[in-house]
Amino acid sequence: MASRITPAQSPKSDRIPPYSEEAERGVLGSALLDATRVIDLCVEKRVVPDSFHTPAHQTIYEILVDMNNAGRVIDLLTVGERLESAGLLSRIGGREYLLQLVDFTPTAAHAEHYIEIVRQKHLLRTIIDCSRTAIDKCYDSEEDADEILSESEQRIFDIGDQADRGLVPWPELVRDSMKEIEEIFLQKKGITGIPTGYLDLDHKLLGLQKSDMIIIAARPSMGKTSLAMNMAEKIALGEISDKKPRPVAVFSLEMSREQLVRRMICCRARVSSHNLSKGFVSQVNHGHLMQAADSLIKAPLYLDDTAGLTAVELRARARRLKKRFDIQLIVVDYLQLLHYPQYAKEGRQRETAAISGALKAMAKELRIPVIVLSQLSRAPETRDKLGKPKLSDLRDSGSIEQDADVVALLRRPCKYPEDEDYNDTSLSILDIAKHRNGPTGEVRLHFEEEFTRFEDRAQRGVDHDEAFAPDEEGVEV
Repeated sequence: MASRITPAQSPKSDRIPPYSEEAERGVLGSALLDATRVIDLCVEKRVVPDSFHTPAHQTIYEILVDMNNAGRVIDLLTVGERLESAGLLSRIGGREYLLQLVDFTPTAAHAEHYIEIVRQKHLLRTIIDCSRTAIDKCYDSEEDADEILSESEQRIFDIGDQADRGLVPWPELVRDSMKEIEEIFLQKKGITGIPTGYLDLDHKLLGLQKSDMIIIAARPSMGKTSLAMNMAEKIALGEISDKKPRPVAVFSLEMSREQLVRRMICCRARVSSHNLSKGFVSQVNHGHLMQAADSLIKAPLYLDDTAGLTAVELRARARRLKKRFDIQLIVVDYLQLLHYPQYAKEGRQRETAAISGALKAMAKELRIPVIVLSQLSRAPETRDKLGKPKLSDLRDSGSIEQDADVVALLRRPCKYPEDEDYNDTSLSILDIAKHRNGPTGEVRLHFEEEFTRFEDRAQRGVDHDEAFAPDEEGVEV
């Protein structure tokens, strides 16, 4: 009876990596015939010495690129002399091998075809190397399985990103930049990121910027989930200044998807969720609920309510959503409910620091803004009777403050009798306590608690549009 073959003994493990010696010779022979054009094509296709499988070909290509960058004349004689002076001529097979490359390639007309074959074979070898590393880790590493999965997935995605990022022609870069400038000019509001749908907040932040981690922190029942979901709704439906709907992903670790969707429908319809639960809904309000549902059903919103999610799992899921749906914003509700098992034994503060770092890394990797909700400690309520929070009140770790690009502290004065605005039950204050690339200060919003809905709040004597208008010299006031 034949013995069972284990994965490590698989006969396929000794197979020769994919490569095409003919294509590699074609690229190098073409480069010796028409160096400027062929090497430029190689650079544009991101061909590097490792793209060649044969060591001699790696050496020749590296010399060719160095000579091209230095503006040296490239032909059989000059390349042979350069290799000889570097002590590499015998390693590649002497001048005779260079002559063979030229004889093998009578014309450089098919260089692009050879280059593409070399690139494809290198891509296959890279995938094999990543897969082999993952297999070795699965057998030998003491890392958590979820961590290995995330690392392996990231390496594969990185390969795809590198393959997609070709050399963009300079005129195209200029045109793209001018297109963005024209959009800003036509808006005349200076919004460079994704508009939030709140004019005063956009005036402070200039929109939600790519790769930024935005922390919205508050004590319980201040409305931080409502504010984040109101933003997500406006952005997904395109109810913002540029009128562009954008896909949004929401990771809800606190509320179930059923609760969150019901709240969003009631919020949009301006129907009390509490009254709905009791069955007190008029025919008119029922119509409003139907209209709200009809609008929301068209929104590109992707909701994940998995409980006990780890930072590694969240990042992996966000990565997939970005690839599949090109999401433009992520909302995480909320940070303290995330876990990072690898750091749990080192204490909650260390674990929270790792979670915060992972979320910031996710924002940079996906190049989209990430809104992260966070709890505040009890310090604001014990410090004084006004309950005004500070950056130092961020719960569990100072790393949250350090990693965040924007920290907004939400409070409602009507919750504190000593506050001068105590009688204004609709006032909600979002204090921009940290803004890495812009101004800080308070933004006053209108909050309808019955419908859990935030709206812009008119300032006395100042219209919102005027707050964005440029002065006579073109400078924003």
